[in-house]
Amino acid sequence: MHIKVIGAGAGGGLPQWNCNGRNSADARSGLSTVKPRTQASVAVSADGRQWVLLNAAPDLRQQINETPELQPDPDGPPRNSPIKAVVLTNGDVDAVAGLLCLRESQPLTIYGSARVLDVLAGNSIFDVLNHELVARKTMTLSSAFAVEGPDGPVGLTVEAFDVPGKIPLYLEDEEKGTGGSFGTEVGDTVGLKVTEDATGKSFFFIPGCSGLDDALRDRLQGAALLFFDGTLYQNNEMIDQGLMQRPAIASGTMNMSGPNGTLAVMEPLGIARKVFIHVNNSNPALRDDSPERAAVEAAGWTVSYDGMEVEL
Repeated sequence: MHIKVIGAGAGGGLPQWNCNGRNSADARSGLSTVKPRTQASVAVSADGRQWVLLNAAPDLRQQINETPELQPDPDGPPRNSPIKAVVLTNGDVDAVAGLLCLRESQPLTIYGSARVLDVLAGNSIFDVLNHELVARKTMTLSSAFAVEGPDGPVGLTVEAFDVPGKIPLYLEDEEKGTGGSFGTEVGDTVGLKVTEDATGKSFFFIPGCSGLDDALRDRLQGAALLFFDGTLYQNNEMIDQGLMQRPAIASGTMNMSGPNGTLAVMEPLGIARKVFIHVNNSNPALRDDSPERAAVEAAGWTVSYDGMEVEL
């Protein structure tokens, strides 16, 4: 199974267009130890020819232009694409806005939970994706399905499952803000288990998650590969840097550090390879030479980067 990170950053990417924080400023200046990152998405293929995107970031056009595997076959017809399907984990802007880059009447399949597909249906701008060519299929949670493109199965099976998280920022309802839920319901944030049919090898993709509950802990035990939410290093980092007055937990994400952070709570699970994705531009672990990066790597984690490749 071929896995390629085409975007490793959180919303806004690195550098963020209006951010003069240390990481964004250094990435913008070309400092070699702070590599730019587009917004989070992973491309997966069983055969190296038919590709499935996990989320569609706003940077998708740029990501395709920087990823030869996702570009049209030069020997094919005037319009063609190896992208056969998109699987969505939530309705956040940085997960769905890239769908608009796929509007040029190219057949493909979009998969999402009922909640996420309702978001698309409720915003007519997504109707630019021709319903006669672009199928929308609802993922039943905790039920595996064969991923299909316009020409049939692509050799991958996906299981979507609910994870602790939060409704997209633009859909928050202050009147339903009890406990920070803002109206969050099952299916607003899901994780994915992706399995290659031919080999049975699998990995998990969970770019947004606010906590490790018992169900998720049981799923991840002994996993071969995990891509996991790496938004923030510590709970108040955006507040401390003057970027945003909201801690990690209120943003629907876990922080890497601390006794209840990802590094600590994932350590006993025996996961063979652990990779942070969806890393916010405020996170000091983005810096190759930072103490925070050293701590992450000492705990057995990798901070992903655009163009990172994994073979299973």
